[in-house]
Amino acid sequence: MLTSVNTIYSEEESVMKLFATRLVISAAVALTLNVLGTVSAQAQTKVLKFVSWQKDELGAKDWWAGIIKEFEASHPGVTIDWTKVERGAYADTMMTLFAGGKPPDIVHLAAFEFHKFADNGWLEDLGPWQKKNNIDMKGWTALNVCTWKQKSVCIPLLYSGYPMAYNEELLAKAGVGIPKNSNEYFEALKKTTRDLNGDGIPDQFGTGHETRGGGGQHLAELMIYTLDAGGRFTDANGKVTINTPQMIEGLSRWKAVVKNSLTPRDLSAGETRQMFADGQIAMKIDGPWIFSIVEKGKAASKIKFKVSPLSPPMGGASNVIGIPSEIPDETKKLAWDFIRIAISDKQQSNFATLVGAVPPSPRANHSGGKASTPHWDVLVQSMKAAAEGGVDRIPKGLELSFNEFAKMVQEESQRMIIQDLDPKLVAQTMQKRAELLQKQQ
Repeated sequence: MLTSVNTIYSEEESVMKLFATRLVISAAVALTLNVLGTVSAQAQTKVLKFVSWQKDELGAKDWWAGIIKEFEASHPGVTIDWTKVERGAYADTMMTLFAGGKPPDIVHLAAFEFHKFADNGWLEDLGPWQKKNNIDMKGWTALNVCTWKQKSVCIPLLYSGYPMAYNEELLAKAGVGIPKNSNEYFEALKKTTRDLNGDGIPDQFGTGHETRGGGGQHLAELMIYTLDAGGRFTDANGKVTINTPQMIEGLSRWKAVVKNSLTPRDLSAGETRQMFADGQIAMKIDGPWIFSIVEKGKAASKIKFKVSPLSPPMGGASNVIGIPSEIPDETKKLAWDFIRIAISDKQQSNFATLVGAVPPSPRANHSGGKASTPHWDVLVQSMKAAAEGGVDRIPKGLELSFNEFAKMVQEESQRMIIQDLDPKLVAQTMQKRAELLQKQQ
């Protein structure tokens, strides 16, 4: 039977239409798969930038690594790009990144440098994030340090109070007990400062302070005495209060310690810490970090720790964490999730174990810290005493000019020693220069 031409063309046309339809469907499927693949690839390559100076810092590096591991495990397809920048270049590097519109997604800053970033509007207000997620920050040590213009722009990760480490053998040889107050402390300083070889020059010192180095450390060591005398550089409202009887008394005490060589002269903080660890200094009021130096020193077995006899003890916040204000909301959400892990009870407990410092969270388990640090309870008491005293090395109202302020205090206190100036005149000069710095902020 013969098939008509029209029938043949009709069948051929149907086949062509079916083929064309399949091509369209195949193309659509391919396009869909390609789009899905692209979305999947984007999800798998979502990266949060995290810059820190602590990437190879003993203890801290392990703590951060644990947080990153937990975050990545709970956020499949999202990774943390952890980059180290040296501490000396850190503030300038971060300022350049923010000013160029390319800030890291997770902001890690020293407590004394975040203010300029906040003042530029570069730091996110974390208050709404805490409220939205019902995060209980009650009792978090020194949380007020992160308040800027009525906004909570960061969370402090470490606040320390300064205990007193002492060499019990040197105190015993000098016939003095462990100081319980400032009078006993100064008496012990005098009796433990000794010329051991008879050349008229002290070889052993009552204490050790930095008298050569940066302004920040110099300021911290000077404040050990001004705080005990009841003096503050500024009041709770940020008004400069240096030219007061309390500050003058504190400056007088500092002058007496340095002028009478109760501390070695012209040395850095690191050098005096090493001298103490090796048994050449009787007492050292310092941050908890001195323990790692003492452990390796020649006099390690003779050194003990107690709460400082000077009250309130020196102390302050160390570093903070936050979120940039000018990144996409979805990235902010991820950055906040990272912070939530860092401030969780689990990771705060790990902080005590790995870092060997008292965590700011009131709910942290301290058992790991107690197991590795024999004077753990002293560290806790010192931190609480400093925090309750409202102590911080950054005077309220001078945050934006802190580096210049610290340098000024160093210059004037050194001039007081070299030129044997009356502390009253020094306090007047510091007052005027601090007020000028405040006006120029």
